[in-house]
Amino acid sequence: MLSVRTFANLIVMISLAVKTVRRVIGAVAGVLLTLGASATAEAATLDDVRSRGHLLCGVADGPLGFSHVDEQGRWSGLEVDFCAAVAAAIFGDKSAVKFRSLPAAERFAALRSGDVDLLARSATWTLSRDMDLGIKFVDTLFYDGQAMMVRRSQGITSVLELSGASICLLANGPAQQNVREFFGHRGMRFTLVASDSWDQAVQGYANKRCMALSADMSTLALTRTTLPDPDEHQFLPEVLSKEPRGPAVRQDDPQWFGIIRWVLFALLTAEEYGITSSNVESAKASNFVEVRRLLGTEGDLGASLGLSRTWAYDAIQQVGNYGEIFERNLGKNSALKLERQINNLWSQGGLMQAPPFR
Repeated sequence: MLSVRTFANLIVMISLAVKTVRRVIGAVAGVLLTLGASATAEAATLDDVRSRGHLLCGVADGPLGFSHVDEQGRWSGLEVDFCAAVAAAIFGDKSAVKFRSLPAAERFAALRSGDVDLLARSATWTLSRDMDLGIKFVDTLFYDGQAMMVRRSQGITSVLELSGASICLLANGPAQQNVREFFGHRGMRFTLVASDSWDQAVQGYANKRCMALSADMSTLALTRTTLPDPDEHQFLPEVLSKEPRGPAVRQDDPQWFGIIRWVLFALLTAEEYGITSSNVESAKASNFVEVRRLLGTEGDLGASLGLSRTWAYDAIQQVGNYGEIFERNLGKNSALKLERQINNLWSQGGLMQAPPFR
């Protein structure tokens, strides 16, 4: 018969043995999870893209400035150039990309099914889309948002000066609610002139049935180009809603997610350091170590992404930095003449920034 002390020692030994078994099981499970993650990463989109010889990029045929194809079949726009930058980073050739025009209702399904490798088509980054659709937004390529456009001759410089104003906008969608919330929180009076179509809303503004026209900045910028005197119309600085738009990928490939995200960060970092498509070659000898890392002359950050040492250099040299891409498609060098505002670098009062390259 066991003594009390012997029985107690036996219980302690059994308890220790159980804990040891649990630790072993936990370790094995961790290894299996890691192997599973590695297998997923190795079944990578990058391998498929390289085997195919080109990137498949989902875009929309419009609006101008974001993604547009002309009569000769040539694509242009902010989203198109971003896809070209990804192709340059992978292949060293910005032309190694094919574009697929996707209707809004089919864009996410096309990405999930593998019909496209990357969805660059304008879509607002929201919680439900990021978590429920089997896709992941990598970051923001363009900060859109509802704005107000007025005539310069009115002498208005702020939305806060529009108390009592009439506002033309689209009846369907969130525009009315955004105006009600913005003005209501500030105790400002307003009159909505809502139209069933955007063309009707624009016509009402053009005929001076209202003081201001309200929609997303990208929509207003395109509309301004169609008015008789585009320079007479300006955006007020306040933004009534957040509409961050950016590229998305499937959820199941962390390596591909990282590639798309860091191509965008490379374009932003290049602008921050003043590296352009025309001076990127001389920038290889920069005194800034982060610039040398970015361009592949010090270290090899491309290895972590499965890309060459010169992946960022190739993208910048062939497509340009973020500022160059913005200005030729949306900004001062484009028909839209859209000001950077919140799409400026963080160091210039905007929201665009990238983590360090190290």
